[in-house]
Amino acid sequence: MAAPPTRPLPVADDLSRPFWEAARQHRLVVQRCQACGYFNHPPRSACDACLSPQLCFEPVSGRGTIYSFTVMHQPAVAGFAEQLPYLNILVELDEQPLLFMVSDLPIGEREKVRIGARVEVCFEEIDATLTLPQFRVV
Repeated sequence: MAAPPTRPLPVADDLSRPFWEAARQHRLVVQRCQACGYFNHPPRSACDACLSPQLCFEPVSGRGTIYSFTVMHQPAVAGFAEQLPYLNILVELDEQPLLFMVSDLPIGEREKVRIGARVEVCFEEIDATLTLPQFRVV
């Protein structure tokens, strides 16, 4: 009998490695342009605002608001079927308008989730090499 599929996990690349290394230390960092100060997420090779390649990772508060959410009922994403239904949330971080991060929440949080609800980062340790930044309603 085959093992059930596990949820897909991120794989660090050269651009995202600093983000994942900070997460292992329970720190949330976001790429920021050194030329204009604009935050970029997910990480890129050039600034979204001014196209400068002068980007580095800086700590952020990990606080924000739920910008949007959806309740997932369909097993459309491999590895998440055992968790149905679950919530996907789009978090707008406090540091900058339209600076977004995506997270999932257990369905037990459904009563707390609403657009505009305040959230804060928490960290889910998957194993010794991977920690996922997640969010919880506060």
